[in-house]
Amino acid sequence: MIEPGSLLRSLTERTVARNFQSRVIHEIGAGVISGHFPIGSTLPNDAALMDEFGVSRTVLREALKTLEAKGLLEARPKVGTKVAKKSRWNLYDPQVLAWHLTAPPDREFLTGLGEVRRSLEPLGAAHAASRRSAEQVRLMRYWIQQMEMSLDQASNFCVADFELHRIIAEASRNPFIRGLNGVIELSHAFAYLKPVNEPDDADLLPFLTLHRDLVIAIERAREDEAQEAMLKVIAFEQIL
Repeated sequence: MIEPGSLLRSLTERTVARNFQSRVIHEIGAGVISGHFPIGSTLPNDAALMDEFGVSRTVLREALKTLEAKGLLEARPKVGTKVAKKSRWNLYDPQVLAWHLTAPPDREFLTGLGEVRRSLEPLGAAHAASRRSAEQVRLMRYWIQQMEMSLDQASNFCVADFELHRIIAEASRNPFIRGLNGVIELSHAFAYLKPVNEPDDADLLPFLTLHRDLVIAIERAREDEAQEAMLKVIAFEQIL
């Protein structure tokens, strides 16, 4: 399981796998998302995959079971293991989300990502304004400070920004909004880690101001203001 923030801290999933099973999961999972293994196609047989990855049948089968649980694959008797339809993919699974970073841009996916955030995160901010603890406010202010200290380092700013959103989601005390962490994290990766257009401090300074306004509204228990502030944050993020 991926810990919140690990995607941004490693920047991409292209890190060395912890073991053979993790490597097989990553290679096949990323291959499905990128289209290397097309939807509806049948994977090579076990012998071919064992040879390709240099793993035992046990390791391979456990990896395939994991990918089935994520909705990417489906095993069919006498047919083999097929790539499942997109409608079956678990898009709230952090790994499934992370693999989209290495895939060609998918306009429908990116549009849906933004729509989910605009629908639920502002509600989460409003709930946070009425439900947050003093400790959570302290953490929000801490991550604002980290953002301010990272204006000239977009990747560090990105991590601090995500952590702030994560604390706000926690403060909402809504388990379904907390479940958006993977969606929020991937959105931040797309916003900040574009290889041809990494934002500089001139881009990030007004964004920092919007986040300060958001935290102030939450701290002052102003639900409507917090909701509106979150909408402004998300809108600005999508034009970075």
